[in-house]
Amino acid sequence: MTLWNPLKLYLAAALCAAAGLLGANAQAQSAPAAPASAPNGFADAAASAALAKTASQAAAQPVPASAPVTPGGTPPTVKWTLQVMRDGQQIDTFEGTTTVGQARTDTHHKVVSHNVGCKDQPAGSIDLQRTITVSPLQANASAALLQIEAQETLENPAAPKTTDGCKLPPQPRQIGASHPGLSVPAGQWVNWTIVDKDPTIVYRVRASLAPPSAQP
Repeated sequence: MTLWNPLKLYLAAALCAAAGLLGANAQAQSAPAAPASAPNGFADAAASAALAKTASQAAAQPVPASAPVTPGGTPPTVKWTLQVMRDGQQIDTFEGTTTVGQARTDTHHKVVSHNVGCKDQPAGSIDLQRTITVSPLQANASAALLQIEAQETLENPAAPKTTDGCKLPPQPRQIGASHPGLSVPAGQWVNWTIVDKDPTIVYRVRASLAPPSAQP
């Protein structure tokens, strides 16, 4: 009996210690883990707030105006007319329908001949050609901006004569002119003087947006 009592006490103490260890492990496993991702979560939230603020600021900024386009997203088309005036008289006309950003070139020919000499014998013919290039740069409902290039062959208005009074053919001359951007209000004529005198050459230009059926 003397030996059994200490043994019972020892076994009871061991069982109590084991039970306490098991309880501690169970409590450690059931406790929620520390939110290790919480700092990252706060960083992501701050970044999202900053991006949202930047996006709102960008949305508040005015959008730069772009080149005018038709509802289909293509550049508009301009209907234009160019009249050639010589000393106040219309001598030629060019017309076209051209898309903004493109160019149209037309050449007109006029072959002339003159009687020369004291016996009025016909002389060789001369081709008085005229080449016009029109490039619409901008266009809207109120105005169009046109770049124009011109090459002309002109005759002097006065025919020369020989020393004894016999006629000579007029001397042709080449002229060139360029306008980087002629502003033409819709429905109005705009004059551009090419040659000031001998002879006076003026281009009268009118332009407007082409009707929807002519738009690309």
